[in-house]
Amino acid sequence: MSSAKTKAVQIHEADDVAILLQEVKAGERVQPYKVHADRDIPPAHKIALCDIPADGPVRKYGQVIGFAREKILPGAHVHSHNLYLKSFARDYAIGVEAQTTQFVPEEQQAAFNGFLRQNGSVGTRNYIGIISSVSCSASVTRFVADALRPEEQALYPNVDGVLPLVHSLGCCMTPDGEGLQFLQKTLAGYADNPNIGAVLVIGLGCELNLVEDLCTAMNLFPGPRLKTLEIQDSGGTRKTVEAGLEILRTLLPLVNMDHRQPMSARHLTLGLECGGSDAYSGITANPALGAAVDILIRHGGTAILSETPEIFGAEHLLVRRAESEGVGRRLLDCFTWWQAYTEKNKAVIDNNPTPGNKAGGITSIVEKSLGAVSKSGTTNLRAVLGYADKVKESGLVFMNTPGYDLVSITGMIAGGANLVCFTTGRGTVCGFKPVPTLKLATNSDMFTHMQEDMDIDCGRILTGSETIQSMGQRIFEDLLEIASGRQTRSEAQNFGETEFVPWHIGAVM
Repeated sequence: MSSAKTKAVQIHEADDVAILLQEVKAGERVQPYKVHADRDIPPAHKIALCDIPADGPVRKYGQVIGFAREKILPGAHVHSHNLYLKSFARDYAIGVEAQTTQFVPEEQQAAFNGFLRQNGSVGTRNYIGIISSVSCSASVTRFVADALRPEEQALYPNVDGVLPLVHSLGCCMTPDGEGLQFLQKTLAGYADNPNIGAVLVIGLGCELNLVEDLCTAMNLFPGPRLKTLEIQDSGGTRKTVEAGLEILRTLLPLVNMDHRQPMSARHLTLGLECGGSDAYSGITANPALGAAVDILIRHGGTAILSETPEIFGAEHLLVRRAESEGVGRRLLDCFTWWQAYTEKNKAVIDNNPTPGNKAGGITSIVEKSLGAVSKSGTTNLRAVLGYADKVKESGLVFMNTPGYDLVSITGMIAGGANLVCFTTGRGTVCGFKPVPTLKLATNSDMFTHMQEDMDIDCGRILTGSETIQSMGQRIFEDLLEIASGRQTRSEAQNFGETEFVPWHIGAVM
């Protein structure tokens, strides 16, 4: 993408701006264009390539990302001081770009070594989950997990760990409201995630989200791999911990009997996320991840795109790939819901980008969204799901979630994701047990600076040592290795217990 003299890159021939690949000083010529910087401009920021009239559209990715506050001259730094966002028309031509996916023949599909479950799903990890039904049982849930000594757990090498999943919800919620429904779907989705080999659910005994009600509402059936406890019935904290530990001792040998075996890549469901983004995200890591998604889907797998507020302004690109009119309309309905939801809460759907995004060169939510949507690849959009809904279709699907990384990924894991790919330009550190998370750095400087947290350096695309397609192939191959048991950087640092954050929506009574 660059040469020794290149300082900037124009992504699309219709763009009014180029993205700086390195810092430029005031008056410096910006190669390979005939413009000189009007001031010192940081790397990843935008520089104008032509005259842009006041209130005229500013284009990047060949799409409108905002409007000029004033006349912008060639060489000017284009950012928050001279670009603003207002409503503008987008072409919602549903399905016009849908095309037939060229699938790899089943006998040639890529494979990984995973854990086959009784329901036919396949795990990439093998955890025992301890789930609190309510915040009041959260501490006891942790106490039970902590009561198992490391040396005792080490006797069961096929068990990746005992995972406490705790939260701040479960009571003082509207009984028939969305908040309780979202929580129950999320807890049930984790209990049923293919990376969980067995589950213990712990409640208090007087909460709104009673364990019995949760199991009934979500079709969870206690049995050899699903156990329940209530603190009040058990006789208090100490007795519940003792009972919980005994249950773990029955589950450990059972889950340890699970072994990895060769499985087709069609059993992989990949959650897609970007956070702590910079302006390189949309030209390196995100499109490279999109290339990997295309490969995965051709091999029969599934990818989940989410973060509805961070698709705002790029939704027309998705609906044009919708498999049917109904799928396209359901996606647009998500934005109608978000408009009403944010207005009710005295907010706006385009309240992003964050301060870190802006420091990294992203000016408007539309600019961020256009870069973010590229991680979905190019295949058809096959379904639109509600938060934490179970993924039933293969291929590319969309889940309606907030843009908040932890809440979004929690929803995708509840939906069945057994892998997560997370792109970042600023350096987001997190993990999401029980699902391994591959971190893709958008630039080499950050990758080098935070090597213990980043898995792949997609900044190599900027230097020309990798292409988007070659990086996509590498990501896909790494995903197969990670699905087969290789640890990610976040797993090596034991991230993942505190990042379980169900969507807290609705009134707290």
